[in-house]
Amino acid sequence: MPDTAHTDWHDLRAPNAWLLMLEGRAPWEYAALLASLPWMKKLPHGDGHPVLVFPGLGANDLTTAPLRALLESLGYATQPWGQGFNFGPRAGVLEQAKADLQALHRRHHRKVSLIGWSLGGIYARELAKECPELARCVVTLGTPFTGHPRATNAWRFFEMVSGHTSNDADLMAQIRTAPPVPTTSIYSKSDGVVAWRCSVNEPSPLAENIEVQASHIGLGVNPIALYALADRLAQPDGDWQPFEPKGARRWFYKAPERP
Repeated sequence: MPDTAHTDWHDLRAPNAWLLMLEGRAPWEYAALLASLPWMKKLPHGDGHPVLVFPGLGANDLTTAPLRALLESLGYATQPWGQGFNFGPRAGVLEQAKADLQALHRRHHRKVSLIGWSLGGIYARELAKECPELARCVVTLGTPFTGHPRATNAWRFFEMVSGHTSNDADLMAQIRTAPPVPTTSIYSKSDGVVAWRCSVNEPSPLAENIEVQASHIGLGVNPIALYALADRLAQPDGDWQPFEPKGARRWFYKAPERP
C-alpha cells in the first residue's frame, strides 16, 4: 500500500493539460463496459445488502445509472442519492444524505455500503465516520480526500457552485482521516481532474488503494474499475480482506506501490 507519510501535500499540483485532454476517452470506457457486460454479469453475486451511490461534482444520478444497473444485476439493492445535481455540501445536503442512510438501514435491517464518485466519495467517507454502525464499507472513485485542496482541475467550479472555499486546512485534516470501516479508494494515475496522490489512503488495516487505468470522468463506467468495486462489495460483512492482484488480475491491476 502506498506510504503517504512522507508526501508533501503542498507540492501537489493539478493534473497537466495532457492528462486533462485524455479525459476525452471516457466514451470509449463506457463502450468497453457495454462490450464486457456478459463477462461482468458473471461476477460473484451480492448478498442483497443495500448500496447508496453518490455522484461527482456537477453530476446527477444519471451518471451513476450504469454502475447501479450492474450492481442491481449482481443482486444488490441500490439507491441513488436523489438530490439532483451535486453542487457541493450546500444547506441540507449532508443532512438529507444521513437521513437516506438511516432510512435504508431501517428498511433492509442491514448495514449499507457507501459508494462515491469524485466529490461524492467525500460524502460517503464522512457519513461512514458519523454513522459507522450503519456503514458496511466505503468505496470511492477518484475522490480527492487528501492532498492540497486545489490539486484538482475542478476547484474553481466547486467554489463557484457550492459557495464554499476549497482551501480550508481544518476541513481537509478532517476529510483526510479514513472512516473506521473497510475503505477502498479506486484511483488512476492518468486522472485528468484530480491529482492521483489526493486519492491515496494512508496505510491502515481497514483502508486500501486500487490503481486502475481510467479517466476521471470514466471511472464510474470503466469495466476494470467496476470489477474491483464489485469485488469489494462482495466481501463478507465482518470478514473484509484487502484486494489482491493475483492470477489473471495481475494483467489489469498493479501490485501496491509507494508513490
